[in-house]
Amino acid sequence: MKRKVGALEKIDANLANLQHKIKRDPASYRDEFLKQYSQYESQREIFLQAPSSSTTTGIISIRDLIEFISHVADCYPDDVTGFPEQLIHILSLYHAELESELREKIVGSLVLLRRKEIIDSSTFGSMTQLLYHLGLTASRLLHTLFTILISTPSKSLRTLLFQKIISDLRTSNANATNHRLNRTIQTVLYTLVSSDRESSKGLWAVKITRELWKRQIWTDSKAVEIMKEAGLGENEKVIIGGVRFFLGGDKEREDLEDESSEEETVDIGKLKHQMGINKKSKKNAKVMNHAVATLKKKERKKKQPHLLNFSAFHLLHDPQGFAESLFSKHLQNTKSKLKLEQKLMVLQLVSRLIGLHKLTVLSFYSYFLKYLTPRQPSYTSFLASLAQASHSLVPPDVLEPLIQKIANEFVSEASAVEVASAGLNAIREICVRQPLAMNDTLLQDLVMYRKSKDKGVVMAAKGLLGLYREVGADMLRKRDRGKAATMGLKSGERKEQRFGEEVAGEIEGIELLEQWKEEERQRKRVEMGLPAEIGSDEEMEDEEDAGDWEVDEDETDDSGGWINVESDDEINISDSDDDKPAAKKAKLEGPSDDKENALPPKETIPTKPLSHLATTRILTPADHAKLAELRLVASLSSQLPSSRKKGSAGQQAVARHQDDPLTAESIEGLARLSRGKASKAEKVALAQLGKPGEQTRQSTQAKRQERKQQEGKSTTNREKARKKNFMMTLGKAKGKQKRSLVDRGRVLKQHVERSKRGGKRGNKGQ
Repeated sequence: MKRKVGALEKIDANLANLQHKIKRDPASYRDEFLKQYSQYESQREIFLQAPSSSTTTGIISIRDLIEFISHVADCYPDDVTGFPEQLIHILSLYHAELESELREKIVGSLVLLRRKEIIDSSTFGSMTQLLYHLGLTASRLLHTLFTILISTPSKSLRTLLFQKIISDLRTSNANATNHRLNRTIQTVLYTLVSSDRESSKGLWAVKITRELWKRQIWTDSKAVEIMKEAGLGENEKVIIGGVRFFLGGDKEREDLEDESSEEETVDIGKLKHQMGINKKSKKNAKVMNHAVATLKKKERKKKQPHLLNFSAFHLLHDPQGFAESLFSKHLQNTKSKLKLEQKLMVLQLVSRLIGLHKLTVLSFYSYFLKYLTPRQPSYTSFLASLAQASHSLVPPDVLEPLIQKIANEFVSEASAVEVASAGLNAIREICVRQPLAMNDTLLQDLVMYRKSKDKGVVMAAKGLLGLYREVGADMLRKRDRGKAATMGLKSGERKEQRFGEEVAGEIEGIELLEQWKEEERQRKRVEMGLPAEIGSDEEMEDEEDAGDWEVDEDETDDSGGWINVESDDEINISDSDDDKPAAKKAKLEGPSDDKENALPPKETIPTKPLSHLATTRILTPADHAKLAELRLVASLSSQLPSSRKKGSAGQQAVARHQDDPLTAESIEGLARLSRGKASKAEKVALAQLGKPGEQTRQSTQAKRQERKQQEGKSTTNREKARKKNFMMTLGKAKGKQKRSLVDRGRVLKQHVERSKRGGKRGNKGQ
């Protein structure tokens, strides 16, 4: 046995040495390579006669020969033309019987041959027969690995093949996007999911697509269509895999991108500080050069154009059909095999689609009626889904019965405080998206809960009150409207919102840029010695200039022979006999003492004017850069507590959930602090959730020391003395204990004189 092991070690050493020599001079060692290749062929024939009963020596020998030939195959491409075919044949037919290490070696060799471009992306016979029903052609290696992946019972082999497939696709798209390969693999995965909806093989298509989406290798609509078909499947695992992709795939991609950006962060100042203090060495210089290169690479990446990472929801081809199919197939269908938790995930996806794309699925809202009760498990998730599915194009008549049922079931004096708080928060979130779904009687009753003794209920009721002060103050009592809402109603600035009315779009933050330009113009006038505001004389000159132009136009019009019509008000065109234009004219002409008529008519209600800058000037790149800076400053200032109270409650709520989904935690609100069962530790832990970046509780001094260590700054002598080894301070402590009384008096006297002098340097009085 020792002789056999020694012989094998000698063969390994010889193969490694021969591999090194061949890579240096392939032509000189071609005969030696052919000898090893013929030995491989003989070992392969012996192995194929009895794959399951091969000896350990034979398996080790063929494994080493496969590894050797794979590494040097690019040196002799004409001599190894059949080598990839042979490996594919062995792996395809005997993957269930192969020894684990040999199987892993064959898979690794195939990936190595693919990277050396020994295996191309052309079609081949044996795998075409296996995938004949798909009618597709694809990459040779990926076809082989994927076919084995969905058929092998070995869990370790499936894990290995999944890693190799992802690695090969990442390598193929490293330098540039390989559109041809991506389209081919996406077509294979799409057909696998859609051809057999009951099979669990589609789960691997879901896993591969989700992993490549997370790594931003596949970012097109074809990948989204694969997951769409998975969500409409009939296998439970495939369905949930597709649904989870839409609910969390974009967040996974953002988290991975944030982690990669944090890893590349290099502090050049800290390294320079360490280089100036520590001893000069080649190692430190090498670290410094590597850090500078990393920083330059990061700066180059910043200057590159940023890729548009669209959300999976925005890349859907037919969101209306997708939402209706999901609802009818998995929620309305009584034969659905999904559990309650799985149905909740599908419900969240449908509600997210409806709310984001403003779809119209009226039967979806009546589905909630039987689940809107506090006795329903996970009732906060149902409330969040209902609020998320509400938008401005949903008819108020559809949402009003739901709001009435929430108020009857959840909001009452007999309900628990967390139930009442959740109900009020849900009603508020629905009304943020569709304010017309509330009637004034119910609103006035709900607003009265702001006098409750529970904090969560009070905050929820005040939130509802603040919302309708912005969007529907006329539905509130006069004492509840507040000063700003009352003045807005009297002046006509706040008009009644109509169903389906949309706000005209404009450039975000353009008013900030206009205000900044006005301030800059005033500053330049002050520097030139002129008044900051334009005087009346300058305004008169501008008006005269404009008047000259108007006079010229009038003169040219008169010269053309146009007839001057005195007034068009006297001409009344009407198709109805009931109209009385004369009475209307008299009513307009005559003064009226009626207070109701004192309000401005609907035609004269002032609307928000369009930005003068946006309508009269084309923004330059410098303007866009300044606009982005002003947006950032405004977003940071809006997070301050002093500015949060000034913003609109409705706008803040919509902006908070515009990108992120509405969760059950946001519906619960502050009710979790009101629960009597919660301990003090739970309340403290819940209160600390709002502090990002704080995993453990630390004092201010500990935070300061940790920040100094991260910045590479030194510590004080007193801090260094605390951390000094005890044995190093033992001699000094013993010396102090052995002092005589005279020595102690002398040391104390010197200390007093030194403190009067201002320390060792005598800094007193300076």
